Amino acid sequence: MPIRVLLVDDHRVVRQGLHMFLRQDPELEIVGEAANGVEAVRLVHQLKPDVVLMDLLMPEMDGITATGIIKHELPDVEVVALTSVLEDGSVVGAIRAGAIGYLLKDTDADELTRAIKAAAAGQVQMSPTVLARLTREIKLPESPEKLTGREIEVLRLLAKGLSNREIGLELGIVEKTVKTHVSSILGKLNLLSRTQATLYAVRTGLVDA
Repeated sequence: MPIRVLLVDDHRVVRQGLHMFLRQDPELEIVGEAANGVEAVRLVHQLKPDVVLMDLLMPEMDGITATGIIKHELPDVEVVALTSVLEDGSVVGAIRAGAIGYLLKDTDADELTRAIKAAAAGQVQMSPTVLARLTREIKLPESPEKLTGREIEVLRLLAKGLSNREIGLELGIVEKTVKTHVSSILGKLNLLSRTQATLYAVRTGLVDA
């Protein structure tokens, strides 16, 4: 099954450009386009994409707000921020809202397709620069519930960038069980995304940055 992708950007020419080169990959299917956050939230409910490519600066509702709503209402949908700005407020805001990745619009096509596929697999991928900013700015959750030994194992592997399938192979469990563990980890730590869980693992010393 191809990865279902929703494109969100207030510039039509940007959406057309993204559509043009992403549709060349048979593993991706563009299921819709939105020009602002309000449309994005509506179409995510309607189309159930696997991954949303989300611009951050848009009218009516910005991408950070839309990402937060999407991750709250449909947590299985992954959001990759795709923007022209790399400043601390935008990076931190997008990741706090639940985005699994953060890319600049000058990213080349191959890197973008890899990021979409990684997001669909639940893999967290961040540049060292973005990771450094995030680990400095993101606060740890207050009084999180205690994780089980197995959940700590899953969290360590998740934070190393492994997909659910790879975590399952590493631990000898099925992918569905991995998803259950990940959901439990996020719930106990009061986090919205695997990216936030990765940052938690780095900040608490479970993995090295």
